[in-house]
Order: sequence, then C-alpha cells, then structure tokens
Amino acid sequence: MTAPRENNLREITAGPASVGQRLDRMLADGLSDLSRSRVKALVEAGRVTAGGVTITDPSYRVKPGQTFAIMLPDPVAALPAGQAIALDVVYEDADLIVINKPAGMVVHPAPGNPDETLVNALIAHCGSSLSGIGGVRRPGIVHRLDKDTSGLLVAAKNDVAHQALADAFARHDVERAYWAVVWGIPAPRAGEIAGAIGRHPVNRKKMAVVSRGGKAALTRYRVLRPLGPAVSLVECRLATGRTHQIRVHLASIGHPLIGDPVYGRTTAARLGRLAPAARAAVEGMKRQALHAFLLGFRHPRTGLPLRWEAEMPADILGLTRSLEQI
Repeated sequence: MTAPRENNLREITAGPASVGQRLDRMLADGLSDLSRSRVKALVEAGRVTAGGVTITDPSYRVKPGQTFAIMLPDPVAALPAGQAIALDVVYEDADLIVINKPAGMVVHPAPGNPDETLVNALIAHCGSSLSGIGGVRRPGIVHRLDKDTSGLLVAAKNDVAHQALADAFARHDVERAYWAVVWGIPAPRAGEIAGAIGRHPVNRKKMAVVSRGGKAALTRYRVLRPLGPAVSLVECRLATGRTHQIRVHLASIGHPLIGDPVYGRTTAARLGRLAPAARAAVEGMKRQALHAFLLGFRHPRTGLPLRWEAEMPADILGLTRSLEQI
C-alpha cells in the first residue's frame, strides 16, 4: 500500500504477499511510476529507510508490517546548464581543455549534485561545442576525479578529440600520477598493488578489493618521504582507472589516505603518534589528501606529446609541513 506524501517522500507498507520479497522488487511493485532498476539505484543511494534506519541493500528481505520511506530526489533538467564558475585552466586549444580541479567540485551532474559541477562550468566556458560529446549528462568528460580529489583533468571540445582521448585512456596510454598522504610507511617503499575492484559486498556505497565480480586494477606506488614516524607522502601511478582506485588499493594494504571519510580511519592510536601541531593538521584535513599532480598524453589531433604538472594544493602542502615538524 502506497501513501503519497509531500516533498518527494513516498511510504509503502509491506502487505502479506510482500513478506520475504527482495526490497527492490517490493518497492517497484508499489511504485508503478518507477522501474526496478531506478528503485534499486535509489536503495543503493541511501534514499530508503525503515523505522529510521537506512537500507542500502536492494536484496534485503522484507519483514511483516514494515513501512519503508522512499525519498525521491528533486527532478533535474534534461540538459546541464552553463554556469559562470571560475576555472583554473592549465591548457586550452580548439580540441581540448585541461583543468586543475579544486577539491569539493563534482565533475558532472548526478543525484545530489545537479549543478555547480565542472560540466556546468565547462558549458559556460566553452559554449555550444560541448553539446552531445560523450553523453548528455557528461558532455566532454573523458575521465573523472572524485569530488574531494584535486588536480589535473582533461575534457574534450569536439567529437574527434573525445574519441581519441577515450581510446587513449582505454589503452592505458595516458600518464597519470598522484600525490597521496597516507597513514604509516608502506613496505616495501615501492611496489604494485594489484586487486580487482568492485562494489563492497555489504556497503554498496563503497568500493572494495573483491575476489569475484570486480574489474582488474593496478596501482604503482613509491614512498617519496616519511612525514614523521606515522605518515608518509606517496606517489601513485595508475595503470588502470577504476572508481576510487587509489583510495581502495592503499586502504587494502593498511595505508589509507589521511582525511578519507570512506576508506580511512583517524583512530586515537594513530593520532597518538603525532605531535600536537601535526595532530591538529590531520584533524583539520576535511577531505582525502589526494592530488592528481601529473597528466600526460598525445594530442588527439596532432599526435604531439603533452604533459602538465600541478603544484601541491595549499591544504595538502600545509598538512605535509605540519607533519614534518614532528
């Protein structure tokens, strides 16, 4: 039984025939205007609760008399709109644009972030040339950085450039390197982390190194320097480009990124190894300490090699300096 509510909230109470069903199937049956795949996505996005508890597993089995609240996101425009947002343009020509993305900026519109994204800024900056390149919601986007990862990102300005860059990324013929500030000092100090990455088996909002069903992933790393006894600055180079790859891989070997709210833990034991100033700097780091400092590839039209490096952002630089004063 479905009860319409204000503010995009729907409620469904499980009837006798629904007991034991998968949650996504039961909700899809009760929400005739939504497909099962759409309902599944809403569950995984944390938009379904029962008794005030969020349920993110679409295969959750419905219990007798349970009432589920489904919060639908606000509708978004069919096409992203251009918005005058300042961009740090590192390079631009008729075919492509390279941006030094700040932490906190989402790359393309998605539920929860319908505007004020890099795509909105690019549409305003580049004009109509982006229309239709790479998909309606992701015009010009060839690869992405997480919202709270800063650094270099390239976008295409026409179909020829988009296809050539997409092919280069697919062939892993792109040089990408990141600075990461991590807990501990990895041993050995240089190596490879190989492990397939897929959805976390319990928390569907997270990625994880999985034994089945994931995509092959390879990260090469080297310790640039220890930052005291408990932290180090690491360079990571991507051989593949999976969602959250560096964050997941470093956490999988016991060296998560400082400031990572999903894959890292700022434990009392870790903080206890830091001097007061360093401890304050770590606690003040409100995003994962990850910066894409290097990007290189061949120009999609001329074939000439291109390569850029971006300076370390102020927040990560301040963090490293505080840690080195131990």
